[in-house]
Amino acid sequence: MSNLCDVAVIGAGPYGLSVTAHLRGLGLETKTFGEPMSFWERCMPEGLVLRSPWDASQISDPERKLTLDAYRASHGLHFSAPTPIDHFVAYGKWFQSNAVPDVDRRKVSLVDTDGKAFRLTLEDGEQIGARRLVVAGGISQFASRPAQLADLPREFGSHSAELTKPSLFAGKQVVVVGGGQSALECAALLHEAGADVEIVVRSPQVSWTWQRPWLHKFPFGPFLYAWPDVGPAGISHFIARPGLYRSLSRSRQDKWAALALRGTGAGWLKPRVKDIPMATGRMIASAKIQSGRLNITLDDGRQRTADHIVMGTGFRVDLAKYGLFSPEILSAIGRVGDYPRLNAGYETSVPGLHIVGAPAAYSFGPLMRFVAGADFAARSVAHFAIKVHELETARRTISVPAVVKDFHSHS
Repeated sequence: MSNLCDVAVIGAGPYGLSVTAHLRGLGLETKTFGEPMSFWERCMPEGLVLRSPWDASQISDPERKLTLDAYRASHGLHFSAPTPIDHFVAYGKWFQSNAVPDVDRRKVSLVDTDGKAFRLTLEDGEQIGARRLVVAGGISQFASRPAQLADLPREFGSHSAELTKPSLFAGKQVVVVGGGQSALECAALLHEAGADVEIVVRSPQVSWTWQRPWLHKFPFGPFLYAWPDVGPAGISHFIARPGLYRSLSRSRQDKWAALALRGTGAGWLKPRVKDIPMATGRMIASAKIQSGRLNITLDDGRQRTADHIVMGTGFRVDLAKYGLFSPEILSAIGRVGDYPRLNAGYETSVPGLHIVGAPAAYSFGPLMRFVAGADFAARSVAHFAIKVHELETARRTISVPAVVKDFHSHS
């Protein structure tokens, strides 16, 4: 196969850029495909700020030189955490321009194999070969919509990942579904943009993080919470160390993952939603379009009218929704439920195929759903790939023809 490289990386967000930077740092020829930071730029509402702490919002390079601090200093900027989304997107593009300046922005339409290497067919029909493939496809394709709302036309119902301009809803009545960070922040942004907002939350009450800020700061903070600040006190330290988390029993991993990923809002967001009505302990039973508006029925029979519903209902991993893999490759990927089963190098049951980001959460824990997980994932993939590369190079060097030639030279 022509155009054969050592590794191809699909995705140019924080995970894809981090993996590429580390692979190239080890000397592996790596080609990266995707629009840099496209999810963060196109699927996040204007005015959003990152929930992650400053140290947990870094994209990873081998020497840790391309940090948020370095970006801020190089541009003479003065923002701090919580990081505004526009600054994070600009930081990601600055990282890309320095670490991966040759990103191929073409979309990969199909991944299959010729039995010896992966074959990537690009949107314009060109084919690229790769001995190893890393998929860092992000989560936009995994947006989860409740069944009773899934068929609503876009003008009446959208996922939080589609709410890019809250200002368009000024003067409109909007119902936001969900009690996690994305739902609550969307509600706050809509409210601040002049929309008439109500939040419908399935849980009996909204849960908030950082209710006791002093527990997150010195001298107590470092003992209770690890630097990414994902998960409850104590448990946070295991989640921040995916290698250690991976060694725990499956039952404990599942229990702690549920605790870490339950819907919560950041404490700093609470004042921004205090004036927004909330229907807690409730779900939407149905939503029907009548006379150009939505007639919404809650599960207790009460009704609402609205112009739009925003679904802050998270993301559900489904590898088929990437739309990348041939049927043969997709069926060969060993899975546990909806998640791929990965080895220590993030490799699937298909030799040479690695998957990073949210789909890796079953194997490596909740940190993989956050930017903070990119450093561990990138280092793990790169370490695994270079070891295999060195072994394969050694096998090619000590080939049968070489042995025969050496024998004849001494006979």
